[in-house]
Order: sequence, then C-alpha cells, then structure tokens
Amino acid sequence: MNPSPMAFPPAPGLLSRQAWTAWGLAWIAVGVLAPVLNLWVPVDSPWHLSDFAVSLIGKIMCYAICALAMDLIWGYTGILSLGHGLFFALGGYVMGMYLMRQIGQDGHYKSDLPDFMVFLDWKALPWHWALSDSFVATLLLVVLVPGLIAFVFGYFAFRSRIKGVYFSIITQAMTFAAMLLFFRNETGLGGNNGFTDFKRILDLPIATPGMRMTLFVLTGLTLLGFLLFSRWLVGSKYGRVLMAIRDAESRVMFSGYSPLPYKLSIWVISAVMCGIAGALYVPQVGIINPGEMSPANSIEIAVWAAVGGRGTLIGPIVGAFLVNGAKSWLTVTAPEFWLYFLGALFIVVTLYLPQGVVGVWAKLRQRKGGAP
Repeated sequence: MNPSPMAFPPAPGLLSRQAWTAWGLAWIAVGVLAPVLNLWVPVDSPWHLSDFAVSLIGKIMCYAICALAMDLIWGYTGILSLGHGLFFALGGYVMGMYLMRQIGQDGHYKSDLPDFMVFLDWKALPWHWALSDSFVATLLLVVLVPGLIAFVFGYFAFRSRIKGVYFSIITQAMTFAAMLLFFRNETGLGGNNGFTDFKRILDLPIATPGMRMTLFVLTGLTLLGFLLFSRWLVGSKYGRVLMAIRDAESRVMFSGYSPLPYKLSIWVISAVMCGIAGALYVPQVGIINPGEMSPANSIEIAVWAAVGGRGTLIGPIVGAFLVNGAKSWLTVTAPEFWLYFLGALFIVVTLYLPQGVVGVWAKLRQRKGGAP
C-alpha cells in the first residue's frame, strides 16, 4: 500500500481580508476622496482639504516610501543604512534636471541654459545633461542612477563582508562625500542653491491645483503599490532568505545559500524606491539642493522605521506620518525644541519600544483578545 502524499498547507494570500479592505479604503481616500475635497468642495467648507494639507501629505507620502525601503533593508535583512538620503536626492536631482529644462527661455536670463549656468558663464550644457530634455529618459534615469550607484557600492561592500556599524558608518560617509561634491558649482548641478523655480512638467504648468493634485494622487498610488510589492517580496522564498540572513547569516551560508546576491539585490531595490520617492518629491516641493543629502536626513529615515516598527512594512509608513506630522507642528509652535524631541523620541523607542508603535498596538490587541 503506497503512503498518501504529504499535504502542505496552502500558501497565505498576499493580504488578509481586513488588510485588503484597509488598502482599498486608502486607495479610495487618495484617488477619489482627496481630489474631491480639494478641488470641488468650497474653500469655506469645513470639509475642504487645503492646498497646504495636500502639499504636506504629498511630501510625507514620499518620505513614507523611503521608510518602507528602509524597512526592507533594515527590518527584514538586518542592514542599517545611514545613506538612503543619497538615493532619495539622486532621484530628485534627475527629475530636477528635467524640470529645469522645461523652463526653457522663461527664466530670468531668457536663455536656453538654466539661469545658474548663465550666471556662472557656462556656454553649453555639460555632458550629463544630455538626456535631461526627455521625460521618458528621465523616468529611466530616476531608476538607473540610484540603482547603479547602489549596485557598485553594495557589491564591493557586501563582497568584503562589511556589516554592522561599520557598514552604517561607510554609508553615512558616502552620503556626506556626495553632499560635498554637489555643493561645488563646477559639477553643473546648481551648487548650494540646487534647482528651483520650476514652471512646467510635460509642457503643463506645474503650479496649478490640478497638477498639484495629480502629483499627490500619483504619489499615493505609488506608495500603495510599493506596499503591495514589499508584502509580496517578504512573503516569498526570497523574503524568507532575507529574514534568515538577518537572524543568522552564518547559518544561511552553511545551508548552501550565498548571502551576497540577496543582500545586493534588496539593497538595490530599496535604493531605487528611494530614488522614485525623490523624483515624486521635487515637483511637489519645488526645490532640490545638496541639503537633501545631509547625513541627518538619512538618520531621520531610520528614525521613521524605528518609531513605526521595523519588520512590519506598515509600521515605517505610520512612523513617517507620525514623526513628520509632529515635525510640521513643532517647527511652527516650538522650533527650538524639535531636534530635542526627535532625539528623545529615538531614545525612548530604542529603550522601551523596540517593536515601535505598531508593535505596541499589536500587543494591546492581543491583551484584549483580538487577532495578532
């Protein structure tokens, strides 16, 4: 008598029914509710969504994409990067170059060259501006530039088995070095002023309410799309190997897996996500300069992930909204206390809330008999 074949449990779905409901409601809020409240509800109505709120939420959603990227590399792979602000800024600079070309002769000097180049007596565009007048090429470069730099850096770093605090310090040094480079006028990237005074995108005015809302919706849908992609990624065999590398890299090697391709690929994926976030950020905020590469910005990305809860995907998104919402409020009401608040928050989360806000919420639900 032949034994019956072993039955394996069915693979879990991408999201639970409750999670799909929440995702669908978020999609409706971003794609339908927000445009209606901003564009069609009268300004004097209590239900009107102000232009300031649209700009602020759009900016925070860009930050949330970076926090999600940080969770993939730190929360699920155990690699703390303090240099993701570089990839965010690179994506922003690529988009900023396109937006500067869209100004055309509407600048202060009425020249085909950007105003800062005319001021510095440049006679022609440098070589790295060659494709900046093409929107399609810009979209490709938003992905390729951060991805290629991340690949080259990550290959040599992971191949040399640099890990832990040493890797974190090297990524921070890389970001600081890039910031110093971009501050120089001879790079042809605007120096310390960067790019600003954008006027059009795809030959359409960029400052109109309709374009502002279009960018807002596009950012929100991109965030929701990356959330689904990340959930699929960490739930696959690839994601299980990443978590095994996080928990015991040496055992992964003894099991016959090489950590290098896994660490390198997730490093590049997270860098590309930050680059796309930067490209969405620049047309909404209206400026990009080397300050976006400051080490403090990269540290803040790690703070968002830690506050929300590493290894949860939704946690870093929540953390980005909580921290940046508090920052927006405190920088107006008590600007001198903002940095103290941020430092105290990081210390409290590290010592007393290692699983972040989402982890605390999950524990409270368990105590009340809810689903974990």
